[in-house]
Parts: sequence; C-alpha cells; structure tokens
Amino acid sequence: MLQILKDFLNEVGIGDKPAGRFDDNDYRLAAAALLIHVMTIDGKETSAELSKLHDLLKRQFDLDDAATEELIEAGSAADREAVDLYGFTSQLNRSLDEDARRRVVKMMWEMVYADGNMNEFEDNVVWRASDLLGISQRDRVELRRDVAAVSKTRDDA
Repeated sequence: MLQILKDFLNEVGIGDKPAGRFDDNDYRLAAAALLIHVMTIDGKETSAELSKLHDLLKRQFDLDDAATEELIEAGSAADREAVDLYGFTSQLNRSLDEDARRRVVKMMWEMVYADGNMNEFEDNVVWRASDLLGISQRDRVELRRDVAAVSKTRDDA
C-alpha cells in the first residue's frame, strides 16, 4: 500500500522522481509523438530515422541533447498510449499558427524520407494528420515534393 502511494506521488511530480520537462499540454510533445508515429508506422526503425528524429527535434525546438532524448522518450510513450492522431493534432491546432503547423507537416515528410523511400502507410498518416491540422492538400503535396527533392539531391551527392 505504501508503494502504491509512493508511485502515485512520483507520477504527479511530488515524490523523488523529477517532473518531466514536457507535460501533456506541450505542443512539442504532440509534434514529437506525430514524428515518432510516422517513423514507426512501417514497423521498422532504422538508424537513419532515429538520427533524423533527433536532429529534427533538436533543431526545430532548440534543445540540447539531453532534452531531445527526454522529448523522444516522452513522445514515444505518448504515441504508444494514443488511440488516434486527434489528441496530438488538436494540441498543435490550439498552440500553433498555420505556418508552424505547416512546418510540422514538413518535419513529418522529412521523417518519411529519412530512410530513402515512402510507403503507403507513411503517406496515409501524413495525409490524415495534415487534414486534421488544417493544411490543404495542395500545401501537403508541395511540402512532400520539396522534401523529396532535397532528399534525392542529398542521396545523389
């Protein structure tokens, strides 16, 4: 019984365990969870994808390595617990303007192309998330083309 109380206090940040830097209402957590969902939807996590995830989150949110790893862990947990994309996209809609939401979609495409190819599952997830984020089909396709072109140029170099 004492252990249950101790675990509860740790979970709410009162006990020995330090409170996480990224709470459930943090748009960065929602964005990370979407990127992780894109990365894992095909059932394969490559080192290129993990590296891209780390780089995108670190650069986009101006984090150090430790904070980036904490965000990835929190995002992975949130993705595992989620039943759909709506919780993440609604948080992003409340927190970000259209340009910032467009950047999230671009980051999702960068995750798709991190391993060099796109499959129908990844395409479908980005399509659904873009729709929920209020990003037009035209913008979604344009962002995909831009990211694919950069990815191809990088692969050719």
